[in-house]
Amino acid sequence: MKNNETKKYIAEFIGTFALVFCGTGAIIVNEQSNGSLGLLGIALTFGIIISAMIYIFGNTSGAHINPAVTIALVIGKLTSKRDALFYILAQILGAIMASGLLKFIFPENQTLGATIPSGELLQSFILEFVLTFFLMLTILGVTSKKEFSNVAGLIIGLVVAGIILFAGPISGGSFNPARSLAPAIVSGNFTALWIYIIASTFGAIIAMLVWKAINKTE
Repeated sequence: MKNNETKKYIAEFIGTFALVFCGTGAIIVNEQSNGSLGLLGIALTFGIIISAMIYIFGNTSGAHINPAVTIALVIGKLTSKRDALFYILAQILGAIMASGLLKFIFPENQTLGATIPSGELLQSFILEFVLTFFLMLTILGVTSKKEFSNVAGLIIGLVVAGIILFAGPISGGSFNPARSLAPAIVSGNFTALWIYIIASTFGAIIAMLVWKAINKTE
């Protein structure tokens, strides 16, 4: 494995670790402090950490930090299959290690920030699918234009915070299979996990196909 490749995979590991540690950590802290952060605080934590990781690792790995994004980029032929495999492994491992550390810090917490639907499963599925679709379109839109290069991380972070504010009370606001998989594995709570793997992945894929179709006609 080449040195440049290793750097990319380490970047994805650290980026996803940071996302899960800070984001789901905020959920845990909110639970244990009688809601001191609130939904806004949690959403901003996710948005800010994503934005930071994009600026830190964007030039190294592209800062996918999300298996759904990686898979969609493979479909769009913007990432190699080899890179995608190692990216996803790094993302999942980073996420699991973050949840493991949170379990060590907060051993009494039962769910570790796991995404669990509060309403009908179909509601959560549709929200996760549609909002991941919009998130992926945002990613493609701001990263494909040089004029947005300086603000891409900020825009993506704001969108992440916004869609968590919208969907968080119903679906938990995941839009990222690794973010949902890790706390589920470490806590042993797999309630409706399939929603957060399937809906977000297909939402990102459909966004990529739509993006390709739109830009083909231009």
